[in-house]
Amino acid sequence: MKKSIIIALFAGLILASCTQKKETEMKNPLLQKFDTPFEVPPFEQIKVSDFLPAYKVAMEENAMEIEAIVNNTEKPNFKNTIEELDASGKLLDRVSYTFNNLNASLTSDSMQDIAQTVAPLLSKHFDDIALNAKLFAKVKAVYNSREDIELSPEQSRLLEVIYKGFERGGANLSADKQERLRKLNGQIAVLQLKFDNNILAETNNYKLIIDNEEDLSGLPESVKKSAKVTAEENDLNDKWVFTTHKPSMLPFLTYSDKRNLREKLHTAYIMRGDNNNKYDNKKILAKIASLTTAKAHLFGFDNYAEYVLDKNMAKNPETVFDFTNNIWDAALPIAKKEAEELQKLIDEENGGFKLEHWDWWYYSEKLRANKYNLDEEMLRPYFELNQVRDGAFMVSNKLFGLKFKERTDIPKYHPDVQVFEVLNPDDSHLGILYMDWYPRSSKSGGAWMDAFRKQSEGVSPVITTNFNFTTPSGDKPALLSIDEVETTFHEFGHALHGLLSNCKYNTLSGTSVARDFVELPSQFMENYSTHPEVLKMYAKHYKTGDPIPDELIQKFKNSGLFNNGFVVVEYTSAALLDMNWNTINDTVQRDPTKFENEVMAKINMLPEIIVRYRSPYFSHVFGGGYAAGYYSYQWAAVLDADAFSVFQEKGLFDQETAKSLRDNIYSAGNSKPAMDLYKKFRGSEPKIDAFLIRNGLN
Repeated sequence: MKKSIIIALFAGLILASCTQKKETEMKNPLLQKFDTPFEVPPFEQIKVSDFLPAYKVAMEENAMEIEAIVNNTEKPNFKNTIEELDASGKLLDRVSYTFNNLNASLTSDSMQDIAQTVAPLLSKHFDDIALNAKLFAKVKAVYNSREDIELSPEQSRLLEVIYKGFERGGANLSADKQERLRKLNGQIAVLQLKFDNNILAETNNYKLIIDNEEDLSGLPESVKKSAKVTAEENDLNDKWVFTTHKPSMLPFLTYSDKRNLREKLHTAYIMRGDNNNKYDNKKILAKIASLTTAKAHLFGFDNYAEYVLDKNMAKNPETVFDFTNNIWDAALPIAKKEAEELQKLIDEENGGFKLEHWDWWYYSEKLRANKYNLDEEMLRPYFELNQVRDGAFMVSNKLFGLKFKERTDIPKYHPDVQVFEVLNPDDSHLGILYMDWYPRSSKSGGAWMDAFRKQSEGVSPVITTNFNFTTPSGDKPALLSIDEVETTFHEFGHALHGLLSNCKYNTLSGTSVARDFVELPSQFMENYSTHPEVLKMYAKHYKTGDPIPDELIQKFKNSGLFNNGFVVVEYTSAALLDMNWNTINDTVQRDPTKFENEVMAKINMLPEIIVRYRSPYFSHVFGGGYAAGYYSYQWAAVLDADAFSVFQEKGLFDQETAKSLRDNIYSAGNSKPAMDLYKKFRGSEPKIDAFLIRNGLN
């Protein structure tokens, strides 16, 4: 065959291949402009098989964007380097945000397989950017000339954040250390995914099946009905099923008279990831701790906490330990007194046993009823889910003038999801809010906020909030516990942080702030959830429509500090466990059980209380995101208590203060360092007084 014919054949094959690839890409909805209201993801069009090819195309496009910046022959400047970097990766963001949110709220084996496949690819992709020497040289050139160029405050902040991001990404490391960093990042990413998948599997696999109605003794009718619904969903008719999802577990622990069953259920919960089966997380977490320490060593830090905290408000482990230990020292004696009271109640009933961790909820609820003539079932009828949601909407309307319009014409990924268009006071569009309320086997546990699209100049945000709340049962709607009410306001606060963002640059917008600052907007909103004035606005009996009685509000207020020692000790012990894991200075892989027991012994943990998250299911730390950062909830609690005290002084919805809160906290993103933003709102650094008073620790 002639050479010219062979070349023509090959050219034809290449052209056909490219054409086929282009046609495949054109059929992939993730790679097209979303032709939907407000350009939300077209969920009904997206197939699981679309994600992997979309990821590959998006990474290729992002790589080409980076090459264009690198190959630009013009002298590096803010516009052609820093702004171009901020604008790059939009397609990859779209694919990643869509996939990550669906993998958290509607996962499957196929989705988890894709996550495992993509994790090392993404790790390599972002390392290729962070470790691109020519790109960093351009960024560094702009950074070094920053004193000689005219930049707005937000532009200066963007330049600083991007430059320091390259430093933390390893740009200044030697070639051999950069190669080591690549390997570490890839290994960590895969292990973190495996850790979270194991927790989901362990949570879904356990069921406490009750087939004898006598074993339901003490449980309210609403709890029994929910357990019956769960049983029917699992094809276990004529039975009742309880799971380790908190909306199922906590009512059982609180009201069940069957101590042996309480022990069985709570033990199953605290042993997740620790059952020496294929879902066991002990070796995984030990490896993660070793790898993150090794990563810190590459940057010259003794441990991973030093590396993480270097960019947070706390700055170093010593500050965090001082902060958490002070709270621990104040809370531990209170929790001990609470344990003594519960043991006294057990003895008065001739229980004949020592208080254990599976007893705490049951006897504390009895004690609360004795002390305050109040139990949670008296409150639930006033906290129907939609009314609580509307209560959060009302607060944001009174503070910021926001309006929420439910939309039924916008695509959603599951029937349980509610979708709202969020409007400014002048009725102009602000953003879209998804609210996903109920647990399911395909959904991660807990509650969280995320974005399908972040805000930037000319781009409106699409925000999602996710919960695992008590489901409706029979003719009874979803009636929330106090904890679930506070969680609604908490995640809504995060949502407002994303929705009210008013930044020019994507890198700085929304919740892209220091880890120990990001919980301020969420926890601030919790203050409104049970404030008497706000309760009168939204807490109405689901049957009669009557507002919650003053007498019940007063009982709740009187019991405000009840069991608070337990709450603070349970949380703070987890914060200290996190810090101990992340202040290990060597890369030796510890035995997680032994290490955790040693930490609990060192802090004199009460045996009657189990740390809020044991290591094998401490997803905040080993699933990514909050390693050396779990303290941040309490750190932010100091900020939110101090911030809310201004409204307590000036009025719950004082408009001048609300405008400052919106401008300097909720809308500002990462446009300034966190403490600068807080001081601009408050006029001074935060004081701890309001936090101590609120928690009865003063």
